[in-house]
Amino acid sequence: MTVLSVKNLCKKYEGFALKNVSFDLREGEITGFIGRNGAGKTTTLKSLLNFVHPDGGEIRFFGREFAPHELEIKQKLGFVSGGIDYYPMKKLKTITDVTRRFYHEWDDAAYRRYMELFGLDERKTPKQLSEGMKVKYSLALALSHHAKLLLFDEPTSGLDPVSRDELLDIFMDLVQNEDITLLFSTHITTDLEKCADNIIYIKNGEILAEEGLDAFLAEYKVARFSGGVPHDPRLVGVKRERTGHTALVRADDIAALDAEITDADLEEIMVHMEKE
Repeated sequence: MTVLSVKNLCKKYEGFALKNVSFDLREGEITGFIGRNGAGKTTTLKSLLNFVHPDGGEIRFFGREFAPHELEIKQKLGFVSGGIDYYPMKKLKTITDVTRRFYHEWDDAAYRRYMELFGLDERKTPKQLSEGMKVKYSLALALSHHAKLLLFDEPTSGLDPVSRDELLDIFMDLVQNEDITLLFSTHITTDLEKCADNIIYIKNGEILAEEGLDAFLAEYKVARFSGGVPHDPRLVGVKRERTGHTALVRADDIAALDAEITDADLEEIMVHMEKE
């Protein structure tokens, strides 16, 4: 089942534009959304939720066009962002009491369960929470109204490795055990290699790739040269390293290439592609 379908999404600013962004999300999968700063990730997510108004395109959640069904659709969505700003001196209980009023299917039992699971004390204030605990609190709120699609904008940004790993485990449990779908924007590509089923890669406002993560990784290799780099149209994004140079090459194009060939990880693919 397609949970989110985006067709030809456009949004123009001075000096930047989303250009016919199209992709689909399938139910019960984690999709990683990658691209360098300014590539269009946050603009895309905000356009999906009508935080900014798109100039064109079609957005459908759960098979329904977003614009005429916005309030109904948002009952099934959860948006979680890193660097969340709540009223710093208000108790979590007070913030929750306000939030629950917006959702028809708010479930107090679920809220209590997730607060306990995440080790959250609603007598505390946001000022007393670490960045990781703030993200967990946002997640508890989203899950307490039975959101079926979670949109994450850099939720692990600024977290230590242990906190990031804990959150990734939570994300995978939600997908595997509760049929929740995730769209996960991040710069930390190793996080996606641990948990993502699919990848969407955006560059300069355009989608460069949308496919399964394993298939995307299998398409590329890294060629390592100890000396100079030959002029070869197969090589993508030549980059200097301490002992020579590296370049990206498609797995189908490595024949007769005089270089050390290794598998490419997601970060290597992205860094080399951004040099083009």
